Amino acid sequence: MILRPATPDDAPALAAIHILAMRTLAFLPQLHTVEEAAVWMSGTVLPAHRVTVAEADGEACGYIACSEGWIDQLYVHPDHHGRGVGARLLESVLAEGGSRQLWTFQQNARARAFYESRGFRAVEFTDGSGNEEKTPDVRYVWDGPSA
Repeated sequence: MILRPATPDDAPALAAIHILAMRTLAFLPQLHTVEEAAVWMSGTVLPAHRVTVAEADGEACGYIACSEGWIDQLYVHPDHHGRGVGARLLESVLAEGGSRQLWTFQQNARARAFYESRGFRAVEFTDGSGNEEKTPDVRYVWDGPSA
């Protein structure tokens, strides 16, 4: 597996990863198609974030999108869950230092355990009224390896 910066040509593959990963979360409504996600990825995510792609056997298998102090997206293709893709992407960002924040859904036990095992701590719980899915979420903060 290699990590590399995303390019505009990655938008369709990253959109597909995003939608496929979201659809593994049975508690979430399915709000967007892959085509809609590709427009969002190319028009919003890639221009406004630093995006790193995980690639295995020449194909994108996950990505992480960051903005100042935030991890805004971290998604792994379901066929690659449990293979260390998310861990490698997250470690690449955390190795840069500085604190980080992120949101995940309260019901996403797998993601919550993943982040908590890496030193993230829950600091805010919402009723979901502020997110598109209208699903309760939780904000996590990571203050560094010594926190």
